[in-house]
Amino acid sequence: MRFVLRRLLLFVVALLAISVAVFAMLRVLPGDVAAVMAGVNSPPERVAQLRAELGLDRPLAVQYLDWCANLLHGDLGASMLTGRSVSEQVGVRASITFPLITLGLLVALVIGIPLGCAATLARGHRARAAYRLVSIVGGAIPALWSGMLLILLFGRGVGLIGVLPSQGFPAAGWGAPVQALTSLVLPALSVGIIVGAGLMRYTRSALGELAASGYIEMAMSCGMTRTQAVRQVGLRLAMPQMVSVVGLTFAEMITGVMVIENLFALPGLGTGLVTDVGNRDLIAVQGELFMLAAFFLLIGLLVDLAHRALDPRLKASIGGNEVSA
Repeated sequence: MRFVLRRLLLFVVALLAISVAVFAMLRVLPGDVAAVMAGVNSPPERVAQLRAELGLDRPLAVQYLDWCANLLHGDLGASMLTGRSVSEQVGVRASITFPLITLGLLVALVIGIPLGCAATLARGHRARAAYRLVSIVGGAIPALWSGMLLILLFGRGVGLIGVLPSQGFPAAGWGAPVQALTSLVLPALSVGIIVGAGLMRYTRSALGELAASGYIEMAMSCGMTRTQAVRQVGLRLAMPQMVSVVGLTFAEMITGVMVIENLFALPGLGTGLVTDVGNRDLIAVQGELFMLAAFFLLIGLLVDLAHRALDPRLKASIGGNEVSA
């Protein structure tokens, strides 16, 4: 409980620091924020009116405290472009981005972990070289290029085997679950292949270190085959590190899918953030940046707690330190 409370306290402190950074970042931009949002040729009266509407004529400390008070109530402000609640916009876009990331991560796990185990079990020099080549080539493929290649192969109307949609998302959203899911298949494959190559390299490295440490031989001396020892003992011992890698990879994929969302015309968080920046909708940008940063911190917290729960050695070391102290 003491460990959890310390991590929660650090999470709150980091969240406050992120809020200050996001708030200050948009205030230190060259020029007046209201003038930027109003446009180049806007009259001074319009700029002054916009400053009053946004509360930019008040002291910065008051603006920040008001913004934090709204955040505590889940209010990220209203978009200057559409007038809609930023919280509502983020929720709609997240309903596309997070399922896309989840599907991409599932594809990566299906590719990375079995191939990493196979690369560890490979005995021949040529087989090991082939697995190494697959991991290098898979990780070196640009996301844009892999997406275009999948469109040319499987995109409906343009591909050689046109079976999957390659553009857009259903207007009904997840109210049409089959159409929504199929529209995410090609983008998820584009992301999952690249991430899977990275997980494959990490799995091979982690299992290789465990094999060199003697754990695999010890399991084999108990009657297991090498394959059983690697899959049952090796993967279990590598699980805490794998959870950390998968969790941080999930968080990093939020920024990684921006290119994919634009390529497949998906109205997700990445596409929305780029659009809001281009439209100078700085109120929406401020709320979206804070939510993304808060999500990164939350994933880090959950990974930290899961890592300690899965690895009893951390509990033992912390308990020993407390006893000795």
